[in-house]
Amino acid sequence: MPVHVSRPDVGTLLFRLYNRPVHPELVSVCAETTVGQELWSARLGVCHAGHVVTFRYPQGMLCEVTTSAETPLPKAGQLLSRRLKGQRNDSIEDTSGLLYHVSYQVEKVAPEIFLHLHEELQADLPRAKVAHQFPQAGRMVPAPLSMIVTDLQPQRLVVHSFHTFPDNCAVVKTQSLFELQRRSS
Repeated sequence: MPVHVSRPDVGTLLFRLYNRPVHPELVSVCAETTVGQELWSARLGVCHAGHVVTFRYPQGMLCEVTTSAETPLPKAGQLLSRRLKGQRNDSIEDTSGLLYHVSYQVEKVAPEIFLHLHEELQADLPRAKVAHQFPQAGRMVPAPLSMIVTDLQPQRLVVHSFHTFPDNCAVVKTQSLFELQRRSS
């Protein structure tokens, strides 16, 4: 009888960016919310292996997804696809005046340090815009958690996400900036 693991192996994670929405049936969202300002709106969701952020603005949209490599997502509209390992930065500026910058990091640590980091993130859950604690895989391993914290401003959205992977003693962190550039007349 197979044992259900609440999170995939951190080594299988991918970061993907699209210029279109990802169909909801492809990424099962556990918790979500919507945020916005006059010029933009965003749907923030926590999923099994990470998160989905769909940022809409008058000239278009961007959708970032962190998922397992086994999650079948389309190639159409894909702007970035990167394996999540170590630390990396990417930027895109489109012709409509949107600047997008992302920084992501996979931090694998010793078990005792992981427990400390996990406890700190648990303490920060009340400040999250959206969060989800997954079922505990065993008595000796903490329950995986994901949280998204935001900074909203009229011209931009900053999204900080944190995802724990107890089986790997790893924390995945992303920071994304969606910024509408002021157009000169």
